[in-house]
Amino acid sequence: MYAPIRMPGPLFDEIAAGGGSREAVAFLVEGERTRRLLLLRELLDRLDEHPGILGPLDAAEIWPVLERAAARAPRPVERLLLSPQVGSWLAHTLRRLHGTASGPPLWADAGQLAAVAATAALLAGTGAELTLPARAATLSLPTLGLIRLPRPPADAFHPVRVSVSSGTLTVRQEKTGRATSAGTGETRGGGTSGGTGGRQGDLVVVRPLTDPESAHWLPVHRLPVHPPAQAGPRAGTGPHQVQLDDIDPYRDLDEPIAPSRVGPEELSRWQDLFRDALSVLRRDDAEAGALRPEEISRIVPWHPQDSGRKLPVPAAGLSASTGDAFGSMVVARPGNGLALAETLVHEFQHSKLGALLHLFPMLDDDRDERYYAPWRSDPRHLPGLLHGAYAFVGVAGFWRDRMGDKAADPEELAPFQFALRRLQTRMVLRTLATRARLTGPGRRLVAGLTHTVDGWLREPVDGGAAERAGAAAAGHRVEWRLRNLRCPESERTALLAAFGSGDVPVSVPGQSPLITPAAADRAYWQDTRGSLYLRPRPAPGAAATADELLTAGDATAARDRYEAGARARAGDPHPMAGWLLAQAALCPGHRRLLARPERFAAVAGEYDPGSWDRIARWLARTAPASRTSP
Repeated sequence: MYAPIRMPGPLFDEIAAGGGSREAVAFLVEGERTRRLLLLRELLDRLDEHPGILGPLDAAEIWPVLERAAARAPRPVERLLLSPQVGSWLAHTLRRLHGTASGPPLWADAGQLAAVAATAALLAGTGAELTLPARAATLSLPTLGLIRLPRPPADAFHPVRVSVSSGTLTVRQEKTGRATSAGTGETRGGGTSGGTGGRQGDLVVVRPLTDPESAHWLPVHRLPVHPPAQAGPRAGTGPHQVQLDDIDPYRDLDEPIAPSRVGPEELSRWQDLFRDALSVLRRDDAEAGALRPEEISRIVPWHPQDSGRKLPVPAAGLSASTGDAFGSMVVARPGNGLALAETLVHEFQHSKLGALLHLFPMLDDDRDERYYAPWRSDPRHLPGLLHGAYAFVGVAGFWRDRMGDKAADPEELAPFQFALRRLQTRMVLRTLATRARLTGPGRRLVAGLTHTVDGWLREPVDGGAAERAGAAAAGHRVEWRLRNLRCPESERTALLAAFGSGDVPVSVPGQSPLITPAAADRAYWQDTRGSLYLRPRPAPGAAATADELLTAGDATAARDRYEAGARARAGDPHPMAGWLLAQAALCPGHRRLLARPERFAAVAGEYDPGSWDRIARWLARTAPASRTSP
């Protein structure tokens, strides 16, 4: 009855190269289906062992509803169980049962199983009598929408009795704020023969598969992948649509969150952006950077106010995903369709790798955050590097395919972006190959990605774009090291003593730089200098900033401006990084300082910037100490 999942080698290699045919992605989806069913089985076993987990809800009435619905309409119910909403909820609930997550009352989290059953009954057209967990004045139906109850209850989380019959869901809410059964499952208080849900006396009656938005019903927004004329008659059927989910409580990556409905203007912007992104994405091949839009399940709009946490990436370009919700992604609305298309490719790469990691262990789960990731401001652990490398192979491939496509890329950003991302990704793949303890499948994956990127590195790119990309990559790495790393105290003391006495700079083999203690508490730093390399600019005038002077090629003037900035902002890594980059441009032999700029900072931090040139010339007399740095 139970056979192991065996992925054919050619399909693995397609995914390992950064791409994937329809057949390869379908295999990953089948693996996710198996995993989802196993997790659901684990939850049911827990509920059997400890029925009190559900509190006021009855486990015995939930599972038969799911079974009847699946027997009558297996495909819609399977799509429901594979949905991002069910995946995120199920993983969160199991983490709560294992004591590794927090949230609302446990019965309310676990009781979302009843909402899944009610949704299944609606999709299948079967009947049900169930108790659902209400959150304040709302009932969530995963993949369908949100019911708003007419009176706010006394308790934040409370049980609500509902009936499902022939695609209609009926709720009765008593004046006390608690809800009772609607009885036989037939509509009352006037019914809904017209097909439009609403409040009927003490009843809330909705037909979630067909009702438009109303005071009591908020359907999940849907973005058509195909023309609307081809849409099916009910939600979850017909040609594929991508959900724009702003209401499901489990749509975030962590704990449940409140609904945050986008307004009509914001919705219209998303619709336009998605349509424009589709015009960029439409293609069907297995190469890295390709994306078939119908493989995306859901987009969750993100707003800066959704989180008070400091972010390691710029809020304007934020996107994220989780292995618990295949094909789903949280996205801050970008400025245009090209940017959204790039984001969709990026996040779907994470989904593919997450599904592959559910099938194969790739590396030891080393969570020591000390490695350089060119697309982050903070140190990363090796599993994070693997995810980043896989995602940015897709991003590099995306820009490679846009080169020369002026319709999709009118500003001709693709050559620079391709040159930058292939260079940065290759650096991370080298770190993984030399630092990570990879399994057999992990070595095969890293080798596949490396083969793809090495092939791209041999492809010609406009010389100016390649040169600018190299400068941007070097600048980011230098500033990252100055912000996140420091020399060990013994090395710093020896360097200062040697410089003070005029001795040759010391070399301390085998010593690795240390992570700066404050780095974890710092907010994101914007690589403003690197962004200037994206678009070539004419030589700036007298009022230009140091960054503008450097990126325009005036290293002498830039160095003077950085020196002045370092005096005005003592301890700021940005002017020191810029000064080193300008110095290396003026004195090619000083480029060796860029490998370990924290050695320069260990000495220069104790002297006025006017002494930096002397320090650089002294330190450049010997190569950096070791190759053990992140």
